Amino acid sequence: MRNDKAVVVFSGGQDSTTCLLWALKEFKEVATVTFDYGQRHRLEIDCAREIADELGVSFHVLDMTLINQLSPNALTHHDIEVTAGEEGELPSTFVPGRNHLFLSFAAVYAHSIGAKHIITGVCETDFSGYPDCRDSFVKSLNVTLNLAMDQQFVIHTPLMWLDKAQTWKLADDLDGLAFVREKTLTCYNGIRGDGCGECPACVLRKQGLQSYLTEKEGREAR
Repeated sequence: MRNDKAVVVFSGGQDSTTCLLWALKEFKEVATVTFDYGQRHRLEIDCAREIADELGVSFHVLDMTLINQLSPNALTHHDIEVTAGEEGELPSTFVPGRNHLFLSFAAVYAHSIGAKHIITGVCETDFSGYPDCRDSFVKSLNVTLNLAMDQQFVIHTPLMWLDKAQTWKLADDLDGLAFVREKTLTCYNGIRGDGCGECPACVLRKQGLQSYLTEKEGREAR
């Protein structure tokens, strides 16, 4: 375990909770930062707070509702239907600049508490085409933040090259499979655990879980 302090960008979902479990294994002190950006499934903030309390880490919410005023999207507007991207278009759930802003403000928060490490659950494997989930973006922003604040932040992306099945495996390796499955909120309709089973987030999560459990059963049967 590193004798350092880390900040996890935390939503209470599958990915960020897995990253939080990872961070607790890697760093001596861990804090979480959650963003209120006017999201339609606002229960995720309560979910994130409860998970942070249960795992014994600090919890801080930043007001980012300005995003809601700038860019209409399905995550912040109830009158916009949640749809997957078609013919090369981004899904209606894409919030332009969200990860850019979240990571930038997470770095400011990290600076305020003396943390050098920032952990985020972005992923370029199962990422729905979101441009601000790409490894090239994260590396570029890491350099920019270091220059902007004259710091040596390190942005960690434990899930960057993992698909959802591999993310479930990581949670299991961290002794958190049941915890992530039961406690987290990934569903666009605000239903914890396995969710509604029909929205794009639930479909991706369910397919990954089924794939991992099938693979695990096969290994154990050998």
